Formats: sequence, C-alpha cells, structure tokens
Amino acid sequence: MAKHKVMMSTPPREVKRADAEFDVERDGKKFGTLEVSNGSLVWFPPYANYGYKVTWKKFHELMEENATRVEKR
Repeated sequence: MAKHKVMMSTPPREVKRADAEFDVERDGKKFGTLEVSNGSLVWFPPYANYGYKVTWKKFHELMEENATRVEKR
C-alpha cells in the first residue's frame, strides 16, 4: 500500500482570497499539489505547469458519486 505525506503551506494573509496549498508525496516522491481557494480546487500533477480545476459544486458531486462514507463528525 502506498504511503502518502501531505504538506500544507498558507500565505500570511487573509484566507478568503489566498489559496491554501497542499504538497502531496507518495512513497517519498512528489505526487502533486492541491490548491484550495474559496471558488475552486486545482490539482497539479508533479512538475506540471497546468492543473485540473474543479468547482466546489462539481467536487461535491464527484465526492457523492465516487467516495466512500467513512467518518462521522
């Protein structure tokens, strides 16, 4: 099973307009970067200049259709 490591960096400014950036490693190698903003999510594969953008509405739909429910808050 692959081991993932997720690193987070946030700019020192108000979050509503600043993206939160998550660097993801898989088995010690860069797996990609996830940028989260108030309008969308963008996934950048390793060493790519262009990413894959999805709106929060579409992300919600993708999760409901494809994800497994595992946690209760």
